[in-house]
Amino acid sequence: MEITPFVDRLREDLARSAAATDEQTRAAAERLASALDPAVRLTLMEALSQATSEITTEMREGSVEVRLVGRDLDFVVDQDLPVPPSAPAPPAPPPPPAVDDDVDGGTARITLRLPESVKTRAEELAAGSGQSLNTWIVQALRRATSDTGLHIDVDLPEVPFLDGFPGSRRARGQRRMTGWT
Repeated sequence: MEITPFVDRLREDLARSAAATDEQTRAAAERLASALDPAVRLTLMEALSQATSEITTEMREGSVEVRLVGRDLDFVVDQDLPVPPSAPAPPAPPPPPAVDDDVDGGTARITLRLPESVKTRAEELAAGSGQSLNTWIVQALRRATSDTGLHIDVDLPEVPFLDGFPGSRRARGQRRMTGWT
């Protein structure tokens, strides 16, 4: 807050009051206004400091301070706002099935080349289940190679209801659907 305009207004009011007097009184009023400048600034700062103390007393939490920055005043409001409760954490994913690495024969490294879209989707699914991509791929492979997995391999042109309507221009193609469930 700049207090110079308030000090200047007091100086102008004093000069206006002395304007109706003789030259010597006007000069004395001007010297008095210059001499009072620091005292007026200090008095304004004390009044504003007292006001901030009263405001702080009325606040439930936090405080208000007035600080001198050069010839200006700076107000600082420190209010501890309550932190809104965070959203509950999603439930932890179920632990992966226990596998005895001795039975598996240790760990093997492979290089896998995937289309970018497949990799992106696998990363999304892994993140959604709270797993690393590597862990997610290992579990997917374990499910696919377990005795309880079901391998699907269907030649779609041989399925009559997927061929379209009789007389349609849709040509039979080499379409297959394969996968594990």
